Amino acid sequence: MPNDNLKMNKEIFKYLQNNYTTDTLLVDRLIVSSFLRFNKIEVYKNEFIKKYIIFDNDLNENKAVGEFIEIIKVHIKKFDFETLIQLFEFVISPDDKIITGAIYTPKKIREYIVKQALHNKVIDENFKIADISCGCGSFLYEAALYINKSTNKNFFEIIRDNIFGLDIQNYSTNRTKIVLTLLAIFNGEDNDLLKYNIYTGDALEFKWTNGINDFSGFMCIVGNPPYVCSRNIPDTTKNHLSKWEVCSTGHPDLYIPFFQIGIENLSIDGILGYITMNTFFKSVNGRALREYFQKKKLMFRIIDFGTKQIFKSKSTYTCICLIENNQSEFLNYIKTNSLKINYKYNSLIYDELEFKKGWNLEETNLINKIEKTGKPFGELFKTRNGIATLKNNIYIFNPVDEDKKFYYLKMNDEVFPIEKGICKNVINPNKFTRIDNVKEINRKLIFPYKHESGKVQLIKEDFFKKKFPLTYKYLKSKENVLAQRDKGEGKYEKWYAYGRNQSLEKLKFKLFFPHITPDIPNYVINTDENLLFHNGLAVVTENENELLFLQKLMSSKIFWFYIKNTSKPYGSHYYSMSRNYIKNFGVYDFTKADKQYIINEPDQRIVDVFLEEKYELGI
Repeated sequence: MPNDNLKMNKEIFKYLQNNYTTDTLLVDRLIVSSFLRFNKIEVYKNEFIKKYIIFDNDLNENKAVGEFIEIIKVHIKKFDFETLIQLFEFVISPDDKIITGAIYTPKKIREYIVKQALHNKVIDENFKIADISCGCGSFLYEAALYINKSTNKNFFEIIRDNIFGLDIQNYSTNRTKIVLTLLAIFNGEDNDLLKYNIYTGDALEFKWTNGINDFSGFMCIVGNPPYVCSRNIPDTTKNHLSKWEVCSTGHPDLYIPFFQIGIENLSIDGILGYITMNTFFKSVNGRALREYFQKKKLMFRIIDFGTKQIFKSKSTYTCICLIENNQSEFLNYIKTNSLKINYKYNSLIYDELEFKKGWNLEETNLINKIEKTGKPFGELFKTRNGIATLKNNIYIFNPVDEDKKFYYLKMNDEVFPIEKGICKNVINPNKFTRIDNVKEINRKLIFPYKHESGKVQLIKEDFFKKKFPLTYKYLKSKENVLAQRDKGEGKYEKWYAYGRNQSLEKLKFKLFFPHITPDIPNYVINTDENLLFHNGLAVVTENENELLFLQKLMSSKIFWFYIKNTSKPYGSHYYSMSRNYIKNFGVYDFTKADKQYIINEPDQRIVDVFLEEKYELGI
């Protein structure tokens, strides 16, 4: 849903990137001055905006304004407020985006959330709407437009009385003020000075009572909480996260505490409207948040976009959450590809949802019936992730040649001899979405470990250097690269050890399958205990017969129905098969005869009918 006028034009952004993005004042002056000149707006009184105006006697900057306007005229024809907002979002540095999670929210999403939040609200001088991660002010801009249209209040009064914002970056709050001020000036309100309620601070610690007299909560909180995954959150921020109840499980992403912050800063009858990630439905990281919601039992509407990509600049799976600060026994859910004023929601009883396992929000009755059948998959079978070197391109290779003693590894036009005695075969089961043969994807793995008395031990460095001198020399040349694993903060047994110690032992009976797949994948059985795997997944059992049974069960219509309705979706209708998403699948208490029948029946369709009768489902 990007703005058709801008479409992230490469020439415009290339100009900004090459000349201005490192200096926020310079780029803000360029953008503001270009906006004003393009739209023939004169500013006479407002002292705040005057600081950002480039005049004719500012020779170098004035030339840049002319160049920039010409680029805009050629590529997008007009310079409206949506273009202004997108430009401000673009010039946030990539490093800051990783840390703060700033991302442009499409106008249609903002309009929808603001309309839902403000609908039927009495808007007077005491009405307060906030965005507690406001970025460059796009939601607050939308709120100001809505309030102006529905009340006829002027923008000066709206900005003074009704609009509140918070962001951790000072340049973002300045840009929010710029957008709101230009909105007022554009509509003929060139006042000397506007009063802003826009604050710079960390939402995880900020106290609104310190800035607002007699604060009793916001009637509306809207926004797009920051998109920062747990691995990119700074340590200081992680310390702040630990203070929030909803962050007590897993490794929560930064958006998660913004639900609790928002709800705790709502007034009675207030409403929160977010566009955010939908991973909290199922993830371990979202378990405490789900529990929080189930304890609160607020009026909650979820509009889930599934695999539809709302943000063109970032691959995310999103939903709109509308939470009213009133009690309800029900959570209302809809999955859709479009925005509508009124949806026919599925009403789910809070007390019947399971925050520990994850929320089943689609086909709820059938999914619950499957999960309550027999015993959970995770209790009966062990699912393993592959080895984790954290630098596969150094340890895993496809030999360009071999002889009696060596495999030959080629990297950057240099060929390294690698002793065969330190190598093992390794595969990537993620390839089994299309391939069903281990030989086609077999690669070599440098394996600096030994199996002894049923245990796996890293070989000692002196022995390594003496026994496998050429492999040691090769890895030694990559020591600096290996040291950068885990952002340079990894603590490994030795510099040449893998990043993690998982799945290094010998596993004889393995059923391989991919981590994500668009359809029923190839489940490949392997009994070579020396074959290792990376990426992908494997179920390990004590005998091959169990694998033959699982191969049929996991290829069934029932199992795939379960995956599609409970698993994490990815783009192009791919679904996750990871342990967390298959562990609660109920495995019927089959007799030995049942299992043998399933194994021996060559037609999967007949197996599907047999399974549906056992599970008593009609799907």
